[in-house]
Amino acid sequence: MAEEEKSETIRPELPLGRVKKLVKRDRDINKVSSEALFLISCSTELFLRFFAEQSAEIAIQKKRRTVKLEHLRIAAKKHRPTRDFLLDSLPVPSQPSDRPPADKIRPQPAAEKPLPAGTRRIDDFFCKPAKEKPSEVNDS
Repeated sequence: MAEEEKSETIRPELPLGRVKKLVKRDRDINKVSSEALFLISCSTELFLRFFAEQSAEIAIQKKRRTVKLEHLRIAAKKHRPTRDFLLDSLPVPSQPSDRPPADKIRPQPAAEKPLPAGTRRIDDFFCKPAKEKPSEVNDS
């Protein structure tokens, strides 16, 4: 009997249709062969897996359970090829996660609408009433 070889077919997890749409967004590309599409999908998955693992390691080193943007930026900085093309695309974190967040301030309403006669805002119900000045009585 002939030896049977088990050949595993590699199927990318990313939907090929979406990858093709993303590639075709480049105006210089008119057509994409199925082989090129397959390689782009597989290499993208490998990169995302690598980047996620690096970011998770950084989060573990910082004793965090959640991978945050800060961890992604550190992982990108440590790997030169990733740093060269990706670091400029990552948003700058607003606050480092090591500091506790500042007290949140309630946002003020954008525009105060005039209230109908005889009504008041619900916020006024929960506020202490301001001390009223005693009214002056004219004895004339």
